[in-house]
Amino acid sequence: MKSLAAGLSRAFYRFLPESLVVAVFLTFVTFLLAIVVERQNPIDVTRMWGGSAWDLLAFSMQIAMLLLTGYMLANTPLVDRGLNALASRVTNPRVAVAIATFAGALGTWLNVGFGLVIGVVLARKLAKTVPGLHYPLAVAGGYAGFSLYGIGLSGTIPLTIATPGHILEEQMGILPTSETIFHPIVLTTSIVVILVMPVFLALLHPARNDEVIAFTEPPAQAEAPAAAEDEARDTFADRLNANPLVGILLGAVGLFYTVLHFAGGDGVDFDIINLTFLSLTLLLFARPNNILVGLRASVGVVAGVLLQYPLYAGIMGVLAGSGLMITFAGGFVAISTPETLPFFSFLAGGLINLFAPSGGAQWAVQGPIMIEAAQQMGANHAVTALGVAYGDQWTNAIQPFWIIPVLAISGIKLREVMGYLFLVLLFLGVVYSASILLLGSL
Repeated sequence: MKSLAAGLSRAFYRFLPESLVVAVFLTFVTFLLAIVVERQNPIDVTRMWGGSAWDLLAFSMQIAMLLLTGYMLANTPLVDRGLNALASRVTNPRVAVAIATFAGALGTWLNVGFGLVIGVVLARKLAKTVPGLHYPLAVAGGYAGFSLYGIGLSGTIPLTIATPGHILEEQMGILPTSETIFHPIVLTTSIVVILVMPVFLALLHPARNDEVIAFTEPPAQAEAPAAAEDEARDTFADRLNANPLVGILLGAVGLFYTVLHFAGGDGVDFDIINLTFLSLTLLLFARPNNILVGLRASVGVVAGVLLQYPLYAGIMGVLAGSGLMITFAGGFVAISTPETLPFFSFLAGGLINLFAPSGGAQWAVQGPIMIEAAQQMGANHAVTALGVAYGDQWTNAIQPFWIIPVLAISGIKLREVMGYLFLVLLFLGVVYSASILLLGSL
């Protein structure tokens, strides 16, 4: 397995370009498929793409703020000391990979936004202190657990079909999470991924030191010293800039709102996570000067999201507008039986997710097709929906859309982690296939 991992890593390192190039490539592949398969006019396809390019603006801002505030929070003195204390207790590279993978998987099951950040931030910390740690593998492990989000506590599809008024309520009713996230087989699947995947990735760690790529600290931001120099001046404005009450008071207000939010029975979403991270960051940095230093050192992590997410929004627009998504899903339905429909929903979901990495958008188009087929065949509605959720989360393992934030935090390239993530894709493919086939047979 180690030799396979090493071979895949070398192949991807040699042939896989930057994530931006991958996004452009997927754009033109989608254009070509819409024109050839769906017989769409190139001008109409261009309109679909351009008209959808900004559909993810709000979501892009949520992810950008999640990265920015999460990264800044990790670099506040208190959190930084805590993470360093944890990392300093680990000395074995394989244990470090397992810890980063476990943290990312458990964090993702608890909440998708938290999981996207915590595993990679911890991998970065471990790479600074654990001698001989293969950094790309640790980063891949920190991200790998994100492929669990669809059946976690913030899974888009299970929560959607459990909510009154969802788009398919007339066809399938309201299905409680006891039939999806907390179904014994689904819960067992989550536990297997959280506990076994860390061991699987730890076993892939290179045995030879000459195969290890260690963490390299990036150059310090040029702006940071300037902010520190400002603190030495003694004008009224400078005293305000150095006053810790500014950050403490505003941070306290934000945390108080968070308490009110949960006390009112509201759930966890990107917005409340971002506000919590922002409030804690303000509180722990306290002084505006320190906040600005942290901001300048962290702002670069959002660049990839801001540039590339509009490309994926355009791809999703072409998939939905041209009928490609319906064609993909319909092809799998045509070869299904009542027992295998959930499995083929899983495969269709995985394929569609490679082009349209949004669980909500995917369910809005693929869901009606699969549930209509389930009604006609007499297949279980909840299990069919789970098939789509499994597929949506499965191919996130190699989906650049979600890996972009990880690359920004870790500072490494897509080609350095893709070999390991491809093996994660195979591992999860076996686990999820077995799970959905078992569910479909009940």
